[in-house]
Amino acid sequence: MRRTGLLGGSFNPAHMGHRRIALGAIKALALDDLWLMVSPGNPLKDNASDMAPLAARFASAQRIARRAPIRATVIERRLGTRYTVDTLARLVRLHPRRRFIWVMGSDNLADFHRWRQWRRIARTVPIAVVARPGYDACARSGKAWAWLRRYVRPASQAKRWTNWRPPALVLLRFVPDPASATLMRRGNPGWHVSINPIGQRDSVTRGLIA
Repeated sequence: MRRTGLLGGSFNPAHMGHRRIALGAIKALALDDLWLMVSPGNPLKDNASDMAPLAARFASAQRIARRAPIRATVIERRLGTRYTVDTLARLVRLHPRRRFIWVMGSDNLADFHRWRQWRRIARTVPIAVVARPGYDACARSGKAWAWLRRYVRPASQAKRWTNWRPPALVLLRFVPDPASATLMRRGNPGWHVSINPIGQRDSVTRGLIA
C-alpha cells in the first residue's frame, strides 16, 4: 500500500516554498511520495488575467520536484475533472493500492467552505493543513474550521494517518517560508515566456504535456 500526499494548486509559478511544504509533509506524514497536482483551471481563479499556460505551470512544478519523492502531474486533465471532490473520488477508485491524504496550506483552509462539496472532500480522505504565515487566524475563524475542528487529530500521531477514518484533520507547522507566487509574478510577469514545454511528460500518467 503506497502512502501518497496530494498537494493541489495553480502553481503559477511553483516555487521553493511549495517544495519545502512538500518535503515537510513527506517527512511528517511518512509518505512514499507526494503529487503536485497542477490544476488545469481553478474554479475560484478562472478570471485571473495573469494565469500562465498549463504547460509552463507544470514545468515550474517539475523543476521543484527534482531529486525528491515529489511527482508533478496534470492528472485532472486526463480524468476530465474540474472540482477536487470529483478528482478525489476518481483517484480513490482508480488507485486501490494507494492511500491518499490531501495536503493544503492554511490559506486554503480559510476558503475551504467555498469549494464544491467541501464536506464530502473531508469525508473522502484525511486532510493535512500546513500553517502559513498570516493565515492561521483567518483559517480558524472560517466556516470550514467550525465544522472540521471536532475532527482534528494530534500532530504527534500524523504518521498514523492511514489508520484514521475521515473526516480527520491534522495541523502541521514547519519553518515559515516567505515565498509567494503572487510576489514572483509581480517581479516577473512574463516568467513563463522562456519555458519550452515540448517533450515534457506527466510524472504520474506519463502522458505528454504539450
